[in-house]
Amino acid sequence: MTHQDHRYHQDQQDQQDGRDGRDREDPYRLGPPQAAPAPGGGPDAAPRGDGLRMLLWTVVVLSAAANMVLSFTGAAVALHLASGVVTVLAVGALVVRALRGRR
Repeated sequence: MTHQDHRYHQDQQDQQDGRDGRDREDPYRLGPPQAAPAPGGGPDAAPRGDGLRMLLWTVVVLSAAANMVLSFTGAAVALHLASGVVTVLAVGALVVRALRGRR
């Protein structure tokens, strides 16, 4: 079904229902949604928890990179374990947040 066919059928249905079609949102519109933003949240506002998620991902990447560098330099085992533990804890926190977010 093409865009024109879809519009034609929607217009026919609107005429049967007694609507003029202006109350329906165009699914093919290229632009920002016209809904009003939530109080305190504008178009540039980040959702809650995004900062923490970004921080956790940064910790995961940096600690994994540190672990790799430590492997190439032949550093002490305690440093490998410390960076590995930090990586595992950060990944675990991301998994817990993702699972809690599904509810």
